[in-house]
Amino acid sequence: MKYSLELAAATRPEWVQTVMADFPAFLQDHADCERKASAMAMSFVAKYPDRVEIIPELIETALEELDHFRQVYAHMAKRGVRLAREITEDPYINALLELCHTDPLNRFLDRLLLASIIECRGAERFRLVCDAIESDAELKEFYHHLWASEAKHGNIFVKFARNYFDEKKVHSRLKELNEAEGKIVGSLDLRSALH
Repeated sequence: MKYSLELAAATRPEWVQTVMADFPAFLQDHADCERKASAMAMSFVAKYPDRVEIIPELIETALEELDHFRQVYAHMAKRGVRLAREITEDPYINALLELCHTDPLNRFLDRLLLASIIECRGAERFRLVCDAIESDAELKEFYHHLWASEAKHGNIFVKFARNYFDEKKVHSRLKELNEAEGKIVGSLDLRSALH
């Protein structure tokens, strides 16, 4: 069953052009994003150890994201691209976090729903990158695989939320956050980065 929403706003076509113009920088940022996604899944485990219903799937998600990092790194190494020396601030993620409620219970809900939206945005963008790659079948296949995986992750975070919150509340808040995310994406400067 699909729980996640369609994104409220599509990525601008100029984003793909920006990425393809500096693909090594995109690979560096992508690697950083996979590391952060793995850490984020594990941070849910660390912050909410009493949420035992979702811990096994969070661990699996963290491992899958870490495996994606390993795979991105392998593609980077083939191309002589090194990991970025520092993980830079992500204006997209920072703007999304500002949308979170501050009380612990509603913040938990918001963080789950934002994780879903971030994964859905990643799926959309990996599909765009896959479509834009013309001369590297292996890299094209890699991004095709990632697109499907991120879409699955977008679904599971909403499923997690529905373990603890009323279905109407989950989908009402998801709709609000999804619309806000669409405005954020439209307002950010284009850069050769996943977000």
